[in-house]
Amino acid sequence: MTAMVLGAKEAMGCGRIQIITLCSLLLLFPVIHGWGTVGHLTVCRIAQSRLSKAAADAVKQLLPAYAENDLGSLCIWPDHVKFIYHWSSALHYINTPDNLCNYQYNRDCKDENGEKGRCVAGAINNYTSQLLSYNTHSSQPKYNLTQALLFLSHFIGDIHQPLHVGFTSDKGGNTIDVHWYTRKQNLHHIWDDNIVETAEERFYDSNVEELIDAIKQNITTEWADEVKGWETCSLNKTACPDVYASEGIKAACDWAYKGAEEGSELEDEYFLSRLPIVNWRLAQGGVRLAATLNRIFG
Repeated sequence: MTAMVLGAKEAMGCGRIQIITLCSLLLLFPVIHGWGTVGHLTVCRIAQSRLSKAAADAVKQLLPAYAENDLGSLCIWPDHVKFIYHWSSALHYINTPDNLCNYQYNRDCKDENGEKGRCVAGAINNYTSQLLSYNTHSSQPKYNLTQALLFLSHFIGDIHQPLHVGFTSDKGGNTIDVHWYTRKQNLHHIWDDNIVETAEERFYDSNVEELIDAIKQNITTEWADEVKGWETCSLNKTACPDVYASEGIKAACDWAYKGAEEGSELEDEYFLSRLPIVNWRLAQGGVRLAATLNRIFG
């Protein structure tokens, strides 16, 4: 997918993002607590801790100085700018045919107008391609590589949230109204926000750093034998979003949708059985983002 498929000159312009622009956009939209913040922060913190020296140096160069070399601090940025860059909204998710529980790029990666390539998998391919130009040392870079880094980091997080690859009719659970304990909520929001937020409050005394450290520890212990498989990208590809999307819709069918019909009351049974899936997908997202950036920057 080319930059023009995404259709926004603002996001594809030359040079790095001006610091004042990023600051202004972040101030315009308040941070949303939950997957929007905690989930993306977790994915990016895990990833940055696993970067090669070359990738770590490139990320440091591309991040604006005020970020203080903390990729996680800006991983939420694409959620904020979709209110300004309206073209980017379709790039956060994939709608798949109802109840098939599978994903096919040529069938499913399109926006509501049917434009091919405009989905989160297509966006990952696009921004990966843009970042591969980093080492060309052009005096006039073709792409805004700071934006490309932030979009790629965010979208690899998104594609690992099961309901970002969900059924077309309910828009990934957005139109399924349930109760999260006593609060009315839609199913998508529960997976974006409530499961992570409830875990942070209940098990980590609302300390996000402890939550992130616990997932990092599981990567090196409980899931250590799986990590090499997570990192692998078939056919010498730099990124493998189709693999991640296929896993996502399967997890949505097996865990997110199951037992969560319209009007359901979702409490401890749902929360405690789904939390390991959320943690597992966050871990996979972080490991895979690091592996992708390591392949991009060498």
